[in-house]
Amino acid sequence: MNRLDDDDDRPLSPEEMLRLIEEQQATTVRRLGGDPLLTHTPWGITWLAGFGALYLNYAYDLLSRSTALAVLFALMVLSMATTFFAQRTVSSQVRGEAADRGMMYGLSWMFGFACVVAICVRLSPLLPSEETGLLWSVTSMAIVSALYAAGGALWRVRTMFFLGAWLAALNVAGAIAGPTVHALLISVGAGGVFTAVGVVQWMRRRGGA
Repeated sequence: MNRLDDDDDRPLSPEEMLRLIEEQQATTVRRLGGDPLLTHTPWGITWLAGFGALYLNYAYDLLSRSTALAVLFALMVLSMATTFFAQRTVSSQVRGEAADRGMMYGLSWMFGFACVVAICVRLSPLLPSEETGLLWSVTSMAIVSALYAAGGALWRVRTMFFLGAWLAALNVAGAIAGPTVHALLISVGAGGVFTAVGVVQWMRRRGGA
């Protein structure tokens, strides 16, 4: 018994301390990254459906422009609310500086989209109809891609950072190519990838739980 007690009370070796720190850091990162079904998948579904509706308008005129944009922005509002809820839930599990970061990051989404609305409302009357849709789409995706990458850098979540970078690349390519190509790229390239990543990561977490 005394030997066991001595083993329990002995100080950790440097290797054991390093391993313990790494395990705690990994756990914290998983928490700060949030539930992938709440952080990745809602945005993927939003872009699949919302930009899919825009593509149907641009390519085949199956939906009116106003209807397609209404679908897109209604889904984006839901996704922002889901993201804010997910980050708030994560922040409630941690304290101190990490909690403050989560709260400020969540508020940054609202500030960013307030700027998008102000810019687009001011400039839309000066542009043709198709270019107006592209303006709203590109500026919205610019905010989302930047905040995604910033969140990944802030919490050292590589998947989140690279998803933001991937979205930015698609957004730039689509902005150059025009509204129809932009809608297709974001719908399939971003929507499909974000949805798949969210589901795959969630399944991996369940398997590792």
